[in-house]
Amino acid sequence: MNNRFFFLLFACVGIGAMSCGEAPKDNQFYSLDDYDKVLKYDVHVHISSDKPYFVEQSKKENFKLVTVNVNAGEPIVEQREYAIHQVEAFPEQVKYATTFDVAGWDDKDWQAKTLAYLDESFKKGAIGVKVWKNIGMELKDKNGKFVMIDDPRFDTIFDFIEKNNKTLIAHIGEPKNCWLPIEEMTVKNDRDYFSNHPQYHMYLHPEYPSYEDQINARDRMLEKHPHLRVSGAHMASLEWSVDELAKRLDKFPNLAVDMAERISHLQYQSARDFQKVYDFIIKYQDQLLYGTDLSTSDDRDSAKVMQYMHDFRFGHWRYFVTDEMMEAPEVEGQFKALRLPKEVVDKIYRKNAEKWFPAFTEDKGVARQ
Repeated sequence: MNNRFFFLLFACVGIGAMSCGEAPKDNQFYSLDDYDKVLKYDVHVHISSDKPYFVEQSKKENFKLVTVNVNAGEPIVEQREYAIHQVEAFPEQVKYATTFDVAGWDDKDWQAKTLAYLDESFKKGAIGVKVWKNIGMELKDKNGKFVMIDDPRFDTIFDFIEKNNKTLIAHIGEPKNCWLPIEEMTVKNDRDYFSNHPQYHMYLHPEYPSYEDQINARDRMLEKHPHLRVSGAHMASLEWSVDELAKRLDKFPNLAVDMAERISHLQYQSARDFQKVYDFIIKYQDQLLYGTDLSTSDDRDSAKVMQYMHDFRFGHWRYFVTDEMMEAPEVEGQFKALRLPKEVVDKIYRKNAEKWFPAFTEDKGVARQ
């Protein structure tokens, strides 16, 4: 979770609003009019609220959701309770991914406590487990050394997740922009986020592990767990280059990536080399998941939230299904929309979600203890 709470972005409503008119309809392609008709999954949202409006708006737009707990902000037990509430209220629309706390990392019983919490979460309906960027960017051991995601103490945890047929959602590292000065960052949403969160702006913290350190540690973790099903959150922090991302998708068939808060990076690359981005998505259509990182809590203005949700997601639909010339608030200049074939769109929005989160389609209910 990037904590990019979208209420800060209301001024950007209408992403992709500039267009040159929709292309003629064709049975091989979707149109803008198909948006509400096609079943879709958003596999990366954060609902910290008992209120129904976030899910109700998503339901209107034919979205099912994975709400993701994260080891940041509210206590993880409270996040889990919010998630379970939404699952119980909307069992056909919502599933949740749990997380675990890295506090007490050096304690002898940390692993046992973590496994117990995950086991409890699985019994309460969790279909996945999220690890966050605090691993590699905040957590230090008793000797003051940064703990990386390939640390052997995580192996038992990941083996347990695999044994239970759950999915690991891995937000490790940050966009490569994180290691650049603000003025050199490629997209506006990164410039805004790191301006407002200097504690995560690694350009200001050269004593921390490098971008390469983060990516290499994550890759070593994948090498150690070739049968663990992994969804690399935020395009696996390789959003800046479809070429670099392709290398990992080739090497690790157990890896898929969600696009949450990184579609602007695809659009940025589209403006510079449309064909490369198009060919990448066609080739790796089985390993790409739609996600947004949209979030809400009880203190949000529901009307503004719902309008923003619609505009934000509809702009993405425009990018994937039309061949218009577009503009987006995060990207300077125009870029051409991709107009992907229906079968590719269906994989990005639905089929891959059902493959990487198979428990989503299982009706097991949620047990409270």
